[in-house]
Amino acid sequence: MKKVVLFLALGAMIASCGGKKEEKKDGFEVSRTKTEDAKAPTSQEIPVDLSNKGVGPIKSVEFGAEIDQAMADRGKGKFESICVACHMIDQRMIGPALKGVYDRRSPEWVMNMILNPDGMLKEDPIAKALLKEYNNAIMLNQNLTEDEARDVAEYLRTF
Repeated sequence: MKKVVLFLALGAMIASCGGKKEEKKDGFEVSRTKTEDAKAPTSQEIPVDLSNKGVGPIKSVEFGAEIDQAMADRGKGKFESICVACHMIDQRMIGPALKGVYDRRSPEWVMNMILNPDGMLKEDPIAKALLKEYNNAIMLNQNLTEDEARDVAEYLRTF
């Protein structure tokens, strides 16, 4: 008996997967195609600015000639536990892709954004433009220490 019921259920499922009939209905219709908003900034409008150090406690960051692997490993752990909720390495998500971030932003700007996102979003013109580009999705303060933020900054160099 179970085989018959299973066979009938499988037959019904296969039959329901047949050709689709489109019905034209009067009334409200939703279009799911994305349209570009003329007022929304694009990534071309957000300048590359390596001289902007941002707003926050970090005034100077010196990267060594070589990546500090121990620091990068610690930064990878933080990145994977906190940052991946909004950022991917090479693809836009809720926030910008971070591959090549130091080609667009100074290390000080990056660390200030990690440590002081509230202040950056209020006062820094690039952070404000990014906020608009990413649909006002704010970056939350993860309350990292300067050492933890420096570890993440070092990890970002590995991309």
